[in-house]
Amino acid sequence: MLEDVRVALGVAGSIAAVTTVELAHELRRHGAEVRAVTTDAARSIVHPWALEYATDNPVVTEITGSVEHVELCGEEGWADVLLVAPSTANTVGKMAAAIDDTPVTTTATTAFGADVPVVVAPAMHEPMYDHPGVLEAIETLEEWGVSFVEPRLEEGKAKIAGQRAIALETARAAGDRPLSEAQVVVTSGATSEPIDPVRVLTNRASGRTGRAVARGCYARGADVTLVHDGSEVSYADTRRVETAADMRDATLAACEEADALVSAAAVGDYTVEAADEKIRSGQEFTLDLEPTPKVIDAVRERHPELPVVGFKVETGGDDGELIAAARETVERAGLAFVVANDAAVMGETDTRVLVVGPEEATEVVGSKADVGVRIADEVVAMLAD
Repeated sequence: MLEDVRVALGVAGSIAAVTTVELAHELRRHGAEVRAVTTDAARSIVHPWALEYATDNPVVTEITGSVEHVELCGEEGWADVLLVAPSTANTVGKMAAAIDDTPVTTTATTAFGADVPVVVAPAMHEPMYDHPGVLEAIETLEEWGVSFVEPRLEEGKAKIAGQRAIALETARAAGDRPLSEAQVVVTSGATSEPIDPVRVLTNRASGRTGRAVARGCYARGADVTLVHDGSEVSYADTRRVETAADMRDATLAACEEADALVSAAAVGDYTVEAADEKIRSGQEFTLDLEPTPKVIDAVRERHPELPVVGFKVETGGDDGELIAAARETVERAGLAFVVANDAAVMGETDTRVLVVGPEEATEVVGSKADVGVRIADEVVAMLAD
């Protein structure tokens, strides 16, 4: 997601600065090279040696005759993006007012003038975050094109966003955004069919791959709608569903304005007529299973020209049979390609998939996060064609 991206990491004097060592590791895990810049206040919270260890680069703690701010974020500077994380109310206000009296704010002023993308992850007490001047400063910076990673409002504090969310916003800001004009709908996770008020019929899908695809499309610049069985996410307009019918209806609605659909959800194949009350345990009973609606077929009927990516899960482990089954789905539903995998990887962190088109099949192996980015790149190519 951040392969070959150079990140200047500005660290201000919030207690959240203690998280920047792990944040630097997270950025590097996604492929970034990182160099840190600190304020004097930040040095009282996290030692520059810790950041040097985390980034494997010297840390800028003062601006000297070497004009470190220009070397990092000038017009011919080292950085592809400036990430200020955490940013205090003081630093937000200074950046908006062009006050550059710390190494971080001086680097930010330089980045603005050199048109280097800037991402800010605020962290402060909630009353400070709600201060009219701070809100006005945030609005000003957003008008200048700064991307903000919204904090988590908990316990009277505006806590710094999670490291994954910060890395994702940094990737989106630093990248070329080939999907910047695209609205992409992604379905993800399992569906559940109620048997009675406490029991459901479902499957083992975790939704990790679908969410990874959604993040990958967001990082490439898309506006993403995520239709899934989970909670809201920061990178997409979330439509929460439970049953296969819910999934069909929400997906159809989301596709009205979509440029592409990635149907990664493991939609249950069968439903039952649910009992109004809990079925007593210990007794024998039979479930009458009825087929659920096919989401892709419903979308294809209503939107015959919409580019659609399907997913196919099989058991047995034979690549030839998996490719044949995937290609049959490509032809039957008129799909751009199908991502096929063996059921053994359901719920796992790492995966192996086959990207199967009408004529070619390509193996992709790695973490589900990596595979999600790869599929997002396939969506870029699909829409370009």
